[in-house]
Amino acid sequence: MDALQTLVQEKITRSQNWFFARQNPDGHWRAELEGDALLQGELIIILAFLGKEDSPLAKRLAQQLINTQAPDGGWPMFPGGKSTVPNTVKAYFALKLTGHPLSADYMQRARRCILSMGGADKVNSFTRFYLALLGQIPYSICPAVPPEMVMLPRWFPINIYAMSAWTRTIVLPLSIVSALRPVRKIPVERGIRELFIEKPENWGPLRAPGKPEHPGLFSWDSFFRVMDRALKFYQNLPWKPTRRMALKRAERWVWDHCQNSDGPGAIQPPIMWGLVAMKALGYGDDHEKTRYFWDQLMNLVIDCPEEGTARCEPCLSPVWDSIITMRALAAGGVRADSDPRARKAVDWVLDHQIHVKGDWSLNVKAKPCMWCFEYRNDFYPDCDDTAMAIMALRNMVPERGADPRVDEAIDGALAWLRAMQNSDGGWGAFDRNNNKEFLTQVPFADHNAMTDPSTPDLTARILECFGTLGFRVGQGDRNLDRTIEYIRKNQRADGSWFGRWGANYIYGTGEILAGMAAVGVPKDDEMVRAGINWLLAHQQPCGGWGETLQSYEDVSLRGTGTVTPSQTAWALLGLIGFGMADDPAVRAGILWLAENQREDGGWEQTVFTGTGFPAVFYLRYHFYHQYFPLMAISKWLKNVSEPNQ
Repeated sequence: MDALQTLVQEKITRSQNWFFARQNPDGHWRAELEGDALLQGELIIILAFLGKEDSPLAKRLAQQLINTQAPDGGWPMFPGGKSTVPNTVKAYFALKLTGHPLSADYMQRARRCILSMGGADKVNSFTRFYLALLGQIPYSICPAVPPEMVMLPRWFPINIYAMSAWTRTIVLPLSIVSALRPVRKIPVERGIRELFIEKPENWGPLRAPGKPEHPGLFSWDSFFRVMDRALKFYQNLPWKPTRRMALKRAERWVWDHCQNSDGPGAIQPPIMWGLVAMKALGYGDDHEKTRYFWDQLMNLVIDCPEEGTARCEPCLSPVWDSIITMRALAAGGVRADSDPRARKAVDWVLDHQIHVKGDWSLNVKAKPCMWCFEYRNDFYPDCDDTAMAIMALRNMVPERGADPRVDEAIDGALAWLRAMQNSDGGWGAFDRNNNKEFLTQVPFADHNAMTDPSTPDLTARILECFGTLGFRVGQGDRNLDRTIEYIRKNQRADGSWFGRWGANYIYGTGEILAGMAAVGVPKDDEMVRAGINWLLAHQQPCGGWGETLQSYEDVSLRGTGTVTPSQTAWALLGLIGFGMADDPAVRAGILWLAENQREDGGWEQTVFTGTGFPAVFYLRYHFYHQYFPLMAISKWLKNVSEPNQ
């Protein structure tokens, strides 16, 4: 064992101890999932709608906003990024609502920043609803989100199930708000008219990022804008024959999707809009439905009274954190049959497998055996968590037959994953063939995530899952061959792949190389060689890799940015998969990870490397820079110690 191997073995032990010290008593792991300032800003606006803007919680959320203000006076989507109008307007409004004086330096800088970006006139569709909620703009300039959409049949081209799962859970409660138009009037001095350049009625049209400003008369954009005007005309009619039934159906849909779930979709936006919808429908604070949404919202709040701050998570990530931690520990030799802590983790994951049908079942005939991201989200399990859970269980219990419960869980989940494969050979996150591109032209589609099509990075995870279970290319599996062709078609000219769920081309390329290696795609395949070459070309002199989230909007920045433990690990895992453990570049990357580990066994990273919606919302998973590096150094040591294994 050479000096680097000895060093890495020590680092593996330290990291494993770090994780076991943070394991919950029932066996699972969960770290904070950090978003940007919009989470705090939106929550304060909702608190103000409820008359709680002067509450201690609102004050602490406001202090968190002040602490995270960027040097230019605004609030970006991630630290070091460009300030954005929606984030900055909501943060400024939240600070005014909680009593911060206009004369304060941070308020003046925020106001100047907003005006320099075009004023509040440039906010997106969802921000308009927040402003309308407190009477700053009329609902008439928000996009129409009619509750009647819940009544459209699934065979109709435009229906709620044609939208992505996350959009579906947001627009249903929002449709109730859009129809009932609740407003809480606030004093003028707490409003934000000083941010307006034009009167709200003259604000420009809403448009998703990257969409053309002049799409043409005969386009989906034009069609949906005509429909928007027609729906608003209907909204203003004194008698709307479908409205009462539509509201009842929408309310029933929202409430049904709260069952066995930490809120509809188990994410913050539909929880907040669900709370507003219940209030708009006339339910009091003590009603079961109102209390439910309030409790789910508060479950996402990290309140730190001793620090004078509070912040909000977009959702909770226990399944995701647990299964990746398990894979990282297993890569270093931890097994459920010899370590009771690992056994407890396996049991927790098995107990959280979902065995009831969700929205996916409307388009897929398969037995429900899958996992979600959160503690409870029965309607919305996802392919990524299911593939990762299969690998975690098989890594922890390698021998088939050693644990019948594990075998049964894996077999059922594998069948479900196969049924979820899209027609193009890839996989999306929550639904099958959810790819109607024309829906990205609707006026409220500027969150840039109306559909859930196949993505290369997620597809690669499922390839790696198949490889873990022994599937290989060249064995007559036509669906697997279609997946490889999907990957091949989506490779960029420079050899990289786009990363939908992580930053960005490093994530995509590393994931895809790891997935292709797992199913036996040969290293001399042209697309493999090109992918490896791209990663090597973007390794930095220190030995690590890093890429800014700005590459989602400026592709010239792909593969460039501050070196991070998580992104270095992603690149290394792809290269190690193809037998490059002894390559000088890989050894340099491993050395960088080893030398940058803290004494306590963890790694340091403040850079955001997770993606919610490209160009709209990003994440910092607080465990990404812990379990991915552990997985990389553990797999490296195993490969150099047992090169033929």
